[in-house]
Amino acid sequence: MARLRDGYAEFKARNAEVLAVGPDSLERFTNYWEENGLPFPGLPDPTKQVSKVYKQEINLFKLGRMPLNAIVDRQGFIRYIHYGYSMSDIPDNETLLQVIEELNASSD
Repeated sequence: MARLRDGYAEFKARNAEVLAVGPDSLERFTNYWEENGLPFPGLPDPTKQVSKVYKQEINLFKLGRMPLNAIVDRQGFIRYIHYGYSMSDIPDNETLLQVIEELNASSD
């Protein structure tokens, strides 16, 4: 399964942006981004404000925040959301790209 990092060019080709939100401080988040060469922007969320808005589950028995993938359209409406039940429960890039293509087609 391709990671978001590996498929980033495919998202950009569809006029979409990837934004990762994580629980770490700005310093830890910045260091992680630099160490891993991530091509998309990241948003530190140490106070959990973003995770609360999107109702992201935090489960300490499963290593913290459960994965959450959302596609938000240009008007700010959530058009797709996936709540993961484990750290490995993440939709593949093909699924996300298909939703984006359908949204792009319907907005033409």
